Amino acid sequence: METWMNSLTPFVRVVKIHKSFSLAGEWMDYDHVFTYIEQGEAEFFLDGVKYQVKEGDIILMPPFMAHIIRSTSEVPLIQYIVHFDLYYDEERSSWEDQAITEERRFVVEKEMQLASTIPISRLTLPDRLELKKRFLIMRKEFLDRRMGYSLILKGVCLELLVLFMKGQVGRNDKEGKMTKGWVFIENSIKFINERFWDPELDNHTISEHVGISTNHLSFLFKDQLGITIHKYLTHIRIEQSKIHMVEGTQTLTAIAEQVGFSSIYIFSRSFKATVGVMPSQFMAMNSDIEL
Repeated sequence: METWMNSLTPFVRVVKIHKSFSLAGEWMDYDHVFTYIEQGEAEFFLDGVKYQVKEGDIILMPPFMAHIIRSTSEVPLIQYIVHFDLYYDEERSSWEDQAITEERRFVVEKEMQLASTIPISRLTLPDRLELKKRFLIMRKEFLDRRMGYSLILKGVCLELLVLFMKGQVGRNDKEGKMTKGWVFIENSIKFINERFWDPELDNHTISEHVGISTNHLSFLFKDQLGITIHKYLTHIRIEQSKIHMVEGTQTLTAIAEQVGFSSIYIFSRSFKATVGVMPSQFMAMNSDIEL
C-alpha cells in the first residue's frame, strides 16, 4: 500500500442500490464512484475503454471519468454503488446532489490519486460475501443516519477500498479494449443528452453535429454499444420521463412533450415497449428503482 493511503479520510456522499434492465446510460460524476456488481453482466465503457464485468466485480471510477453501462444478461443488472471523496473537505461535504456545476468542475490533485489504478477488480467468493455484508451495514447507516453514522460510513468505505485493492493483485492492465470511434460515440451521446427534448432530433442531425456520415455513426453505435442511435435516444427520453413521473408534478401529456415525444400515443407505446408497463402504471407504482 502506498504511503499516501495512510492519510485517507473518505467522505461518503451516496450509498444506493441500482437496478436496470437494459442500457443504463452515460454518466460523469465529480466524485469517486465505487460499484459492485451484485447480479448480472454488463459492458462498462470507461473513457472509451470497454470492460466486460459480471457478478463479483468492482468498478472504481475517479472523478470526471465518462462511463457508459450496457447490461448484457437476461437478468436485471443490480449494482451496489457508493459515491465518495477520498478526503473530507468541509465545502465539498455540503454537496448533496450529483449535478456538475462550474464550481464542482475543479478537482484538487489529491482527489485524483487513484486515477491511474486499473478500474476493475475481481473478488474471491469469501471477499464477495464480506463486501456484501459491509455494504449492507453502510446502506443501513446511511438511511438511518443515527448518531455517529458518518464515522461508520468512513470506516466501511476504507474497508471497501481495501477489498478493491485485494482484487487488483495479478490483474492484467491491458485487459480493457479501446472502443473504436469512441470520440464520435461520446460526442453523439453528449449531444443527445443536451437535445433529447427536441422532437426533430434524428440520426442525420446527430451525425451532422459530430462530423461523420449517418451510416458510419449508425455502424459505430451498433458495433460498439449493441444498439441503434434511435434506440439510445429513446432510452434517454424514457429515463428522463421516469424522473418526471416519480416527481409526480406533471401530466403524462406534458411529460411526453417535455422529453421530446411528438405525441402521447408514441410516448405510451415506446414506454411500454421499453419498461414493460404503461406510463400510467409506472406512475401509480411510484417505482422502487432508484434513478
